[in-house]
Amino acid sequence: MLYGRERERAAVDALLDGARGGRSGVLLLRGEPGIGKTAVLEYAVAAAGDGFRVVRATGVEYEAELPFAGLSLLLAPGLDRLDALPGPQRRSLEGAFGLGEAAGGADRLLTGLATLGLLAELASEQPLLCVVDDVQWLDRSSLDALLIAARRLQVEGVALLLAARDTGAGADVGGVDVGAGADVGPLAGLPGLRLTGLAEPDAVRLLDDRTGTALTGPARRRLLAEAAGNPLALVELPSTEADLASGGLALTSRLRIAFHGQVTGLPPATQTLLLVAAAEENGELDVVLAAASALGAGADALEPAERAGLVAVGADRRFAFRHPLLRAAVLQRAPLQQRLAAHRALGEALEEGDRRTWHLALAATAPDAGLADALERTAARAEARGAHGGAAAAYERAAGLTPDRDGATRRLVLAAEAATEEGKLELAEALADRAGARTDSVFAHALLDQVRAVAHFWRGAYPAAYRLLLDAAAADIEPAHAARMLLQAFHAAWYVGEEPVATVLDRLAALPLGADEPLAPLARHLPAAVLPALGRPADPLPDVRATAAAARKAGAESPVDLVQLCGATLVLGRDHETLELAAELTAEARAKGTVGVLPTLQFFLAEAELFHGRHRDAEVTATEGLALARDTGQAQWTSQLASLLACLAALSGADQRCAELAAAALVPGSAAPAAGEPWAHWALALLDLGRGRAAAAADRLHALTTGPYRHHVGATRAVPDLVEAAVRLGEPERAAEPYERFARWAGAAGTPWAEALRLRCQALLGPDELAESAYRAALDLHESAHRPFERARTALLYGEWLRRERRRTDARPYLGAALETFERLGAEPWADRARTELTATGTVAPAPAAAEGALTMLTPQELQIARLAARGLTNRDIAAQLFLSPRTVGHHLYKAYPKLGIASRTELAALFRA
Repeated sequence: MLYGRERERAAVDALLDGARGGRSGVLLLRGEPGIGKTAVLEYAVAAAGDGFRVVRATGVEYEAELPFAGLSLLLAPGLDRLDALPGPQRRSLEGAFGLGEAAGGADRLLTGLATLGLLAELASEQPLLCVVDDVQWLDRSSLDALLIAARRLQVEGVALLLAARDTGAGADVGGVDVGAGADVGPLAGLPGLRLTGLAEPDAVRLLDDRTGTALTGPARRRLLAEAAGNPLALVELPSTEADLASGGLALTSRLRIAFHGQVTGLPPATQTLLLVAAAEENGELDVVLAAASALGAGADALEPAERAGLVAVGADRRFAFRHPLLRAAVLQRAPLQQRLAAHRALGEALEEGDRRTWHLALAATAPDAGLADALERTAARAEARGAHGGAAAAYERAAGLTPDRDGATRRLVLAAEAATEEGKLELAEALADRAGARTDSVFAHALLDQVRAVAHFWRGAYPAAYRLLLDAAAADIEPAHAARMLLQAFHAAWYVGEEPVATVLDRLAALPLGADEPLAPLARHLPAAVLPALGRPADPLPDVRATAAAARKAGAESPVDLVQLCGATLVLGRDHETLELAAELTAEARAKGTVGVLPTLQFFLAEAELFHGRHRDAEVTATEGLALARDTGQAQWTSQLASLLACLAALSGADQRCAELAAAALVPGSAAPAAGEPWAHWALALLDLGRGRAAAAADRLHALTTGPYRHHVGATRAVPDLVEAAVRLGEPERAAEPYERFARWAGAAGTPWAEALRLRCQALLGPDELAESAYRAALDLHESAHRPFERARTALLYGEWLRRERRRTDARPYLGAALETFERLGAEPWADRARTELTATGTVAPAPAAAEGALTMLTPQELQIARLAARGLTNRDIAAQLFLSPRTVGHHLYKAYPKLGIASRTELAALFRA
């Protein structure tokens, strides 16, 4: 029975009603211990009734991190439906749950998407209520997978109800929690409610119903005051005046003391059994009874604890403590030797596996080489499943159990590397310092500097990261290891400046790598692709496909090791190579399930699509990439993709959307500076330029093209915009130095489209007598470049120049062609400008094409789904490719058809053919 909680019940009822109607939803309940979160969850289960399928799990505070322990308990009822998932997703969950071999370098995003798919399958016949209590204690790999699924639920009919402890104060705005508690962590952003104490009338009813007349007068008033509406305190705190003497302690401590007293009164064998149950993380009755029996507590010892209401055994034969604080109290009150004995008994009761290894490791009090080896194997399996946090914990404990110094040091290095992969930077640095103090090995110190460098990089200390990696690569280590460090150093140097970039590339080019080294082709390609863009000499640039093929043949991991090629080809203007390679690697990543690299690939692919004038394609690509980046907390690519979408919004004239996306891109998702800063400033400048605000555009573009990021792809491509803005402002000298750099870059690029842009800049900068020949030469080069937007801009500028020269008849064809292209691309500010110029020549502008107008009404996701459906893919095929549920795909098609004025897939295919 719930006392009060009208707001919480209404929120739960709305969540369940949505699932009954086919809509999915998420609700996070938060509050202090004992505030009633679990009671609200039980209300939800009761309210769901027989109309829902219910799956549930509870996080358990534990001394070890067992990867995917919580998720495997939650999804156990759906394991018979794994075959319904696409192959990579099915294999990901099978590996996570130990049902099959985990692929090396398992992708945590893929596991989250597989979780979404399995939840959707469980909801395919009736709505699904998914209940998870004590989320704050889920192992991190389970939590990540669950949150990825939570953020992508749409129309599957899934109600996801979570409860998590927090200790801070916060506020609800419109029923959505906007920030309470210091421990919100990865749960931030989920819609939720923070539970507070019961109102006084409800607290009085609860106390009276539970205690009757046992507590009266001052004691009753004091308990009501000190409980402050906390239901657990009202029920569990001492019930007599004499027992209230501990009132000076914090509420949680007083509750633990109360639980201590309840346990102390039980028979010794029952206390032993409770300790074993508290130390066993899964609540498995058979395991607990076997371990307790080894310690002298038989199955009959359970009955007193059940009679006292301290524990219950469910139909699934699992233990459940009445409250997590009771479990914590049982562990806390036990002497160390008893806790060690409980872990040892549990380890011996379990079959071979990671759980057995962990319990034995927690029981160990002296070095044990065999146990350390077993724990290292546990760590390696955790890494293969993508659970780097669990791997770090296992490697660290294995180091503590390792008898020899060098072996222990090696395992500390592995622990530091795994902690870095998990993003636990402080832990990684602490482990690196411990390992470094134990060894004189040059190679070990180089690896530890690499760990420290990664921590510096993600904090935004790029110069420190660059210097550490450069020094580590210069140590007496194998060239293959040095190559990987220098490739990381290149990433850091890119945010430091041109000179550090050149230094890294010179070192990379000089490495004596054999042809059979996986990174050798990349180490040769990167300097050849980037150094000429910086005005430095380099070897001839090989074809990117040949480089990729050579890298694959040598054993490079594709697409992860090859993704940097996509960015490198953009630096020197090989955009067509990026377009082809990034599309190929994106398809490969989807097929393999290497989903975590997709945001990086999609950023490069969207850049290439934008540069080729395929604005709608770029929007579709970047929108999906941004969602995936946010799902996995990839702050760098979240910023980059948001800023690229801001650029597209500027080109289309979506002023508010551009400003919002740029603002989001400029807010770093971590301590590091926003990676999308150059693109965001370019986007805002394009918005200014398109709206005729030449001064504002020139200011932004001058800072971008002369600042520390002037070598970045976006800054280089922004120079023609600076030239246009500066000339319009009557200050062409502001663009002189950036134009000279751009001219050198265009010469090094050696592509027709780059030379066309240089000629356009030359025509703008003068002298006037050379303008026409420069414009015409640029337009001739544009003919072979397949970049409609840039060709249209050149035609617009040439038409404007002709009109100013009073050659209106000559201007009309160029202005008309520019207008047609801008309207087809949805570049509204530029179309307005072309329309105004065309009208000034005495010509009426034509209307846009109807078919293009219909397609522009679709959202990026609707367009992406519609394209795949037009190619004949089924909803399930599309869902597998886009990491959605089939029901969500059908929902988006249902919304797209009326917008397009069609009613079938046949008409859809005909529309796209047209």
